[in-house]
Amino acid sequence: MKLSETISTAFVAASILTATVTAQVDPIVIKVRIAFMPNPSVLNASSPSLIWKGSKFFYKTNGTEFFIKGVAYQQDVSTNGTSTGSDQYTDPLTDAAGCQRDIPLLQELQTNTIRVYAINPDQDHSACMQMLQDAGIYLIADLSQPGLSINRDSPQWNDELYARYTSVVDVMQNYTNVLGFFAGNEVSNQANNTGASAFVKAAVRDMKAYIKQKNYRTIGVGYATNDDASIRVDLADYFNCGPAEDSIDFWGYNIYSWCGDSSYTQSGYDVRTEEFANYSVPAFFAEYGCNTVQPRMFTEVGTLFGSDMTPVWSGGIVYMYFQEANNYGLVSVDGNTASKLPDFTALSSQIAMVTPSGVNSASYTPTNTQAQACPTVGSDWEAASALPPTPNEQLCGCMIQGLSCVAKSNINDTEVETLFGTVCGLSAGVCDAITPNGTTGIYGAYSMCNSTEQLSWAFNAYYLKQQNNPSACAFGGAGQTQASATPTGNCKSLLSQAGTAGTGTVTSAPTGTGSSGGSGSGSGSSGSSSSTATKKAAAGMVTVPSFDLGLLQLGAYVVGAVLTGAGMILL
Repeated sequence: MKLSETISTAFVAASILTATVTAQVDPIVIKVRIAFMPNPSVLNASSPSLIWKGSKFFYKTNGTEFFIKGVAYQQDVSTNGTSTGSDQYTDPLTDAAGCQRDIPLLQELQTNTIRVYAINPDQDHSACMQMLQDAGIYLIADLSQPGLSINRDSPQWNDELYARYTSVVDVMQNYTNVLGFFAGNEVSNQANNTGASAFVKAAVRDMKAYIKQKNYRTIGVGYATNDDASIRVDLADYFNCGPAEDSIDFWGYNIYSWCGDSSYTQSGYDVRTEEFANYSVPAFFAEYGCNTVQPRMFTEVGTLFGSDMTPVWSGGIVYMYFQEANNYGLVSVDGNTASKLPDFTALSSQIAMVTPSGVNSASYTPTNTQAQACPTVGSDWEAASALPPTPNEQLCGCMIQGLSCVAKSNINDTEVETLFGTVCGLSAGVCDAITPNGTTGIYGAYSMCNSTEQLSWAFNAYYLKQQNNPSACAFGGAGQTQASATPTGNCKSLLSQAGTAGTGTVTSAPTGTGSSGGSGSGSGSSGSSSSTATKKAAAGMVTVPSFDLGLLQLGAYVVGAVLTGAGMILL
């Protein structure tokens, strides 16, 4: 057994020991913990960082080009912006026994990268990350989780999502075998929901800024797209256009066009390669492995890592390690036993035959340094270059303090939904400050606040339009008046930037970590908490917040308000 394997095995054993004998022999436990408790600074010492230069990845230590030979590694999870099922998920990197079982098999496949779709920031990843490091395996982690992601049909980039994303960055950044993060996965998948891409790109911008603000090591933030013919070029251009601080550091492509014993041309790989020939950041297959022909042959491996594609592509990630109902698995897991499936054998055989040839960073001078031009907004593309504001909890808190009419905190979900639709429909402009429009690029300053804060703003805006009539803050018992505070200090500055109408641009960055350290109960794709209502108008994608239940059309809100009249809120 190698020394590194001994250390990993000892670490897992020690973790089990501390859990077993804590109540019996405290002094021994303390000694074991001192000897084996993972120290992030120690973990960092033996894992060479990866860097990107132009459109390629390199080892920082010796400049050798790095090609991703990856495997997706997580069971029963979906984070593509459409999940309507359970918000529950299991983070595989918190299962030391599972990692110990699976990593030797990943090594048989020459795996140097895994992709995990949902990280639990409340749990410990040290044992698995150490074992992965010992095996020379890097991690690309998605920042979202089921039920807490940017929803393609009702996109929001709000303080809850910001807290979720930053919490994952916080707990994973100190492991130097973290290659990077995905801020979204297959969010826009057709022309009529491309407006959601503005919200994902805002997440990219803010996570890059957060990493820099916290003085963490340089870690890339990218996006993983599906292979939709009508929007794939515009998507790739959009996330790569504009200022570097707003755009992706790498591009992941989920592509399943090579099925069975296909070819470079039949699969369309030749056209995709031509499309990315001048892309200015690394591009790789974030998922691949069509299974319409079974067992999978993985004959695309030789092409992906061959001379036709390696000048443009940085490898790829096979979907997926675990066998599930969709039948993409490389292994079947039963308790502590993982059994190789025919797909495993085929991939192992194909990957053993490839030796991708790259360049050294010292002799590499990128020629494709020009960012792409942003797509023109129109019928085929709905995302504006202007991005949603950075979530700022302090700004939202300052806003609430300055209101005279606010929503009560104990309103149930159904009441909130109804009240929001009513107040936005009864008086023009009361919801402008909380409405984001990804197509026009116009965003209310408070469009990133939480549901209660946004409803409070709308209540107060209507209340002021009614000349502070006490009955105008009743809302059937859902509203209440309060003594508004005069803003001072930083609040004064923030609110001044937002403007009295709440439609200004706040340029001050959020203070503090912005991370909740929790996994949240849901926003985004599941519609279970802080989901959003969407109206598709002629101008493009407009979203206004609904609160904690379902998706309602703003048009329905307005119609309902017109039918019921002002008496509905003067109860």
